[in-house]
Formats: sequence, C-alpha cells, structure tokens
Amino acid sequence: MKKIKIIHILHSVGGVDTSLRVLINAMDASKFEHVVIHGTKDSSNFIDATNTAVKEYKIPIERDIHFVKDFKSIIEAYKIVKREKPDLIHAHSAKGGLIGNTLGFFIDRIKVLHTPQAYSFLSTKNRLKRHFLVFIERILKNRNSILLASSNSELERGLNEVKYKRSKTALFNNCISPVVLNPKFSDLSSYNLPSEYICTVGRPSYQKNIEMMIEVLREIVKEIPDIHLVIMGVGLVSPNTENVKRLIKKYGLESNTTMIEWIEREKIFHIISKSKLYISTARYEGLPYAVIESLSLSKAIVATDCDGNRDLVTDQKNGFLLDLDAVVLMSNRIIELIKNDSKRLNFEDNSQKIFNERFNLDNNIKALEHLYLSYCRK
Repeated sequence: MKKIKIIHILHSVGGVDTSLRVLINAMDASKFEHVVIHGTKDSSNFIDATNTAVKEYKIPIERDIHFVKDFKSIIEAYKIVKREKPDLIHAHSAKGGLIGNTLGFFIDRIKVLHTPQAYSFLSTKNRLKRHFLVFIERILKNRNSILLASSNSELERGLNEVKYKRSKTALFNNCISPVVLNPKFSDLSSYNLPSEYICTVGRPSYQKNIEMMIEVLREIVKEIPDIHLVIMGVGLVSPNTENVKRLIKKYGLESNTTMIEWIEREKIFHIISKSKLYISTARYEGLPYAVIESLSLSKAIVATDCDGNRDLVTDQKNGFLLDLDAVVLMSNRIIELIKNDSKRLNFEDNSQKIFNERFNLDNNIKALEHLYLSYCRK
C-alpha cells in the first residue's frame, strides 16, 4: 500500500519540536511517510518508528516576523512541496502556520492542517500588536486551511477570535506515551538538589512568567524557610533570564533556587518525579508537555488559570488553578500541599487518572492517524 506522505512545517524549538518528534515516532511507519521542513538553526535528526532518519529540509524559518526571510521561506517551502508532492501539509507553530497557510492559497489540491501550539497573538500585552496578529491569522486561513487544535482552549481561540468555521476545525490534544524513568539518567548529584523541592520547566520569558514564580517563592520562604525551587529549561530562547536572576538576588533567594539549562528529557523526568509538586505561572500555553509529563508522573500541580493549563488541571481535583498574579494565594496553595500529605496524594492519584483518560498517546494515536487519512481524502 502506498504510504501517505505528510510534510510538516515548523520552527522546531521547545514544545513544538517535542510535539512533532512524539507524533512521528508514535505513528504507524508502514502507513505514513514524514518530511520535515524547519529552520536552519533548529534541532535536527528526526526519526520515525522504524528508527529511520526522516527526510528534512532547512530553510530560514525564525520565531519573529521578518518579511524578507519569511518571503524567502515561503518560496523555498513552495519549491519543496512541489518536488515532494505530499498528500497533506501539517503546519506547526505560528510561523509554520504563516508559511503553510500561505502555501494553501497556491497549491489547491492539498489540505493544510495548522496546529498553533499557542497563538502568537497571546504573546503580547500591546493591544494594537495583538489585533494585528489576529488579523494576520484571519487573512491567512483559506479554503484549504484546517485548524487542528492542540487543546480545547486553542480550539475556542480559533473559533472565537480567528473566526474558523467549526467544520474547518478538529481537536487532537497534545499527548505522550506514559513516562518510563530510565535509570541511565537517574544520577542528579551534579545539581546538588535538596531531598525536598518543588519544580517547573519553563524558559524565562513573557509567556512562562518566571518572575511571578520568584515572587511566589519569596512568600513561601516566610512560612517554609528551606523551600527549594528548581527551574529547568533555562538558556534556549530565554530573554528574561537576567531579570529572573536579579530578582532572586534582590530577595536573597540564591540558596532557595536552582536554575538548570536544557538537559535530556529523561533527566527532567527524574527531577519532576522526585519533586513535591509541579508549578506553572504561565500567561498562556498551547497544551504544555511539561505539565502532561507531570500528570503521567502523578504530580499534584499548582498553576495559573490560562489556556493550556486549564485543559490539564482541574481545580481541587488534581491541583489548584489560580488567577494570574495571585502571588499570595498561589504561595498559600503550595504551602498547603507541602504540609497536607493526604490532599497532595489524592491530587497525585487524580493526575494519573486524568493522564490515562485523556492524554495517553498510546491510546490516542489512532485518532490522529484517522484525521490525517480523512483530510487526505477530501
């Protein structure tokens, strides 16, 4: 049987990169062939379920809007698509969507699925810039464009703000296979972590809002002086790192914090697994993999009530959801879970159940394969 060929277009960093690698490795390699178009500075070496290298092309895709480079990327992607003759295009991330949906205007026979993994217009406080970015999303979608949302929150954004017709949308939650701790990565001695700590994965940036987390830590220290926060994911596209470090120094929290640059996911899993709980102060998300991984690892979660987080955390069931900038309340909730073993353990059990019911890739991958096939036929 001829394989279905899918071209993926993306700026391949962070959760977007993780998402595509997870999907490619989980899909039936006997039925689907994948070609990846991504940025010249991105990670490489995509593989499929047969441990075979996936064909990939690198073009000048960058995170920020750059009209000249973006135009060149569209032209180069167009040439690749015409050469490869795929059955379907799946555009991931905002920039992948810009390129993919633009191609949809000129290549009439191919459907373009767009998974934003958090819309770009959520990344700014500037109202004028936000309206401009929403406008761009609206004009780029065309009769070949399908929103394949990574969370229900993202689906609602697409319907209500980008104005997709519901018939032009689909939902496939970000998922992972159950986390299995690899003993090869269990040695964490080089990080000098205390026996008890709380943790997060998030690059210091506007989106991840790590400054709020330091404010929360400052409040917790008043009640639990030896509390320790481990922040993972520092370094890659982390524009607010120096701001966070200054805040830590200002509040005298150096002995209460450990900042770890990008490391193997397997080591991250071990650090999360040994933590008391997981926290997120994000302003917005698509459907964050670190939180999904925390569900799989049976962690109670304290998080801001934003897109993505609210799709994974049910308040008072597997954690707490709090308003953005509710610093004192978040600190109180974290203190409560650290001191109340019974409630924390109950939340941990519920996290595991939620993961298995909704975000287990082993259970859900066939649904994505069916979606791909259905859009190839239309």
